[in-house]
Amino acid sequence: MVKLIIGQKGSGKTKLMVDLANQTAKEKDGSVIFIIKDDRLKHDLSIDIRMIVMDDYKYVSNIERYTGFIYGILSSNHDIQVVFIDSILKHADITVDDLPVFLKELQDISEKLSIEFIVSLSADIEQLDASVRQYEIINH
Repeated sequence: MVKLIIGQKGSGKTKLMVDLANQTAKEKDGSVIFIIKDDRLKHDLSIDIRMIVMDDYKYVSNIERYTGFIYGILSSNHDIQVVFIDSILKHADITVDDLPVFLKELQDISEKLSIEFIVSLSADIEQLDASVRQYEIINH
């Protein structure tokens, strides 16, 4: 399952994600992953959450490499249950136009491996393609 958190910068998306991730880490038996551009949340996330800082992976520079990177994360740990991706539009030159393909790839991974993805993005819901709006939006 892929769920989205959508809103403009400063609307509380990251705080919501951090709270959800910390709660999820308490409730789940498996691993929780939090992918973020930089390490600014290292003190906000539970020590039970594996934080991955994308600034450490400069060569993950497009949608194909990002998807491959996610597969690498998942193949290294078989008990991952939830992956949080904060501010996806700030990672790897992914644009609003890339979202339909990227989210479909996440949905395919989710269905195949039973992993939940929660993705935040800074955008107005009206500017998103209908195929993006089909995913559950948890903050509206």
